[in-house]
Amino acid sequence: MRQIVLDTETTGLNPRTGDRVIEVGCVELKNRMLTGNNFHCYINPERDSEEGALAVHGLTTEFLRDKPKFAEIAAELRDYISGAEVIIHNAPFDLGFLNNEFKLLGLPTFTEHCSSVIDTLANAKEMHPGKRNSLDALCDRYGVSNSHRKLHGALLDAELLADVYLSMTRGQNSLSMDLEVETGNDGAELEVVPLAIVIELAASADEIAEHESLLGGLDKAVKGTCVWRNYI
Repeated sequence: MRQIVLDTETTGLNPRTGDRVIEVGCVELKNRMLTGNNFHCYINPERDSEEGALAVHGLTTEFLRDKPKFAEIAAELRDYISGAEVIIHNAPFDLGFLNNEFKLLGLPTFTEHCSSVIDTLANAKEMHPGKRNSLDALCDRYGVSNSHRKLHGALLDAELLADVYLSMTRGQNSLSMDLEVETGNDGAELEVVPLAIVIELAASADEIAEHESLLGGLDKAVKGTCVWRNYI
């Protein structure tokens, strides 16, 4: 499966009032592995950034003045994300801007070129109701280092989000046990792979009923469908 983790920076908060995209950063995952085939560009928005936005991303009008306009990178971006599942934190914000940029060029919307979209903010709110679920908060929660993040940057944030997404969705991808590392007499590390024996037993009717009752309580707590139903 091909997935693209995407982030943007913009001149402000609302494309309907003329705000534009000034940076796009994308990280490619294939079968949950980073490929290094990333996409990144700065864009001349032909307008100044709002003061609040500038404080967040630090991309000045002077820096962006000689960068390509969105029309010059639209085809490359479209081809890069075409047919992929796109992963975005707070997807409505970025998609609102990208769809607007494509609309200004008379092109089908950005979303039409994706196979689907995953909003990690919506997923995080479902998994961690009542807690902070910003990208920084999720980095802290999942042990992803963001100490080098002084200002927001689209590519850096996409890289951080890729690590967060993989941690959020890791689950139980295999039945293998963690490897233990021992040291031999010569100081070299020896890898010890323990034998794992898995015995599958069918649940009884009482156990199934108890499990369903537990899931029902979790559904009620999150006011929807709890994430554990995805693993049934």
